[in-house]
Amino acid sequence: MSDEISTTSHLSVAMTTTGMMLTTGGNTVPPSSSRGAEFYFQCVSLLIGVVGTATNAVIIYALVASKQHKKNLLIVHQNVLDMFSSFFIMIVYPLKLCNIYLTGSIGYWLCTLLLSESLIWWGTMGSVINLAIITVDRYLKVVHAVWSRNNLRNWMIYLSMAFAWIVSFMANVAAVFPTSAVIDGACYGYIIWDNQTGRLIYFFGNTVLFYFLIILIFIVCYWRILIVLRRQAKVLASQPSTAQANSNKIQRNVIKTMIYVSALYAISWLPNYIFFLHATLNPDYRPDTYAYYVSSIIALLYMCTNPFIYAMKFDPVKKILLRLIPCKNASE
Repeated sequence: MSDEISTTSHLSVAMTTTGMMLTTGGNTVPPSSSRGAEFYFQCVSLLIGVVGTATNAVIIYALVASKQHKKNLLIVHQNVLDMFSSFFIMIVYPLKLCNIYLTGSIGYWLCTLLLSESLIWWGTMGSVINLAIITVDRYLKVVHAVWSRNNLRNWMIYLSMAFAWIVSFMANVAAVFPTSAVIDGACYGYIIWDNQTGRLIYFFGNTVLFYFLIILIFIVCYWRILIVLRRQAKVLASQPSTAQANSNKIQRNVIKTMIYVSALYAISWLPNYIFFLHATLNPDYRPDTYAYYVSSIIALLYMCTNPFIYAMKFDPVKKILLRLIPCKNASE
């Protein structure tokens, strides 16, 4: 998520306190066992990219086929952002496996845009911002239902979607150019900082804004939403109305799905943030390479795990996906 987890070069950021660890032939030169671990890490990441791209594409299809894309535009956008990140994982990691020797302006652009993983994290950070926007949107529609019906407009949804892309670009992609370089044919992304203070401010700023603040939004909004839904359920129990009950059921279904997605985000990114927080606060600490790879894979899995939550918890999507299963259709 944060730019400090961009590549193996980001591991060197955590390993040093002065900025860049210059080595020959790559971003870092770990022990031979770590080189093997790096190869497997890149292969697993590539697999995650393929699965994430495919599953998010299927969920987008199911949302459109079930005619939920107009009612839940932000959820469609969530899957688009996750698919964007997964697609570039699928592009970037084959390049890493090829170990291309970079030269000239083409090498520089390959480094800053692809090998640094800036495009991957552009989509990923945008996905996190969009998740917070969905949370606020649901909060307004449930807790302040009358106000939202009178004031919320479609153009606000489109503006918030653009906001997710723009802020993510400014916070992530714009940072790669002054802090990246090609040295001896190797890409060093996000690690050339003028001073240690600037790097620390950037890391802690990303951690606060894209993890702790996002989780705070989840907790506050969904807590209030659940309180209101509980009150509504009591009212409906005493005054049954089929139409209103169906509407509330659909609303609860969407909210339940987004709570699962939000909880998954908090859990899957926690090990990675803990890893880099510990490394940043302890300059003399030499991080465990395997801990880095494991925490990063758990974080990357978030992008291809989300679609399974929509498939299992979001009823309209589930119905469309069940129709795509040949053996089930044959038995019917």
